[in-house]
Amino acid sequence: MTDPIQQFAGERRQQIAGYPQDTAFTAQSQAWLEASMRRRYVYNFDWLGRPIIQYPQDMVAMQELVWTTRPDLIIETGIAHGGSLILSASLLTMLDYCDAVQAGAVLDPRASKRRVLGLDIDIREHNRAAIEAHPMAHKIDMIQGSSVAPDVIAQVKSYARDYKRIMVCLDSMHTHDHVMAELAAYAPLVTSGCYCVVFDTFVEDMPADLFPDRPWSPGDNPKTAVRAYLKDHPEFEIDAAMPHKLQVTVAPDGFLKRK
Repeated sequence: MTDPIQQFAGERRQQIAGYPQDTAFTAQSQAWLEASMRRRYVYNFDWLGRPIIQYPQDMVAMQELVWTTRPDLIIETGIAHGGSLILSASLLTMLDYCDAVQAGAVLDPRASKRRVLGLDIDIREHNRAAIEAHPMAHKIDMIQGSSVAPDVIAQVKSYARDYKRIMVCLDSMHTHDHVMAELAAYAPLVTSGCYCVVFDTFVEDMPADLFPDRPWSPGDNPKTAVRAYLKDHPEFEIDAAMPHKLQVTVAPDGFLKRK
């Protein structure tokens, strides 16, 4: 007898695999991504009360990756209002809760070693205060400074030394050179089976006039950095199924899994 759970999973994989050939659907998704970005749609959402500048689809993607890979440390470059840090902390807390249930134990949220480390060149005081006052703050540490500065890189490497499963999310300055420097610094910290998620690779596929006041553009962005980095780093591979199923995502070709 066919296992209905496996049957559903197989049907879903087949459906997702067909999306790249559905040119009308993918074109609609791309057009909607551009139209929504022009209208600042991505700024509309909160996660547990803090603004999170992400599409809902990418939030769901993060949930799936965290559940599947079960990291004990998530390193994020770019903090802004802190919503992404809160999202990651809450996902790690759910892992803690599920572990406690399976072990028949009572969850002590402050006893867990799972942590989120956020980096930003400028953590504004009102955002820092809101993050530190949040119930998820016990899982979050922050470092202020350029993510590519040698002293910050050294602090992160020291912090990460005792963690066994590490995920990295790059979402700060989106120029080619900056992302290349971040990949060189932090991708090696990603452990086997875990992900380095490079956000805003979609810039390469958008019209140049979408970013008139930004230093990044088609030809100079996270996707060009990912392509250059992967040429010399076969230990990473692009998880193509994730952007295929999301359709609307700021990270096409940006979900990098370490083998």
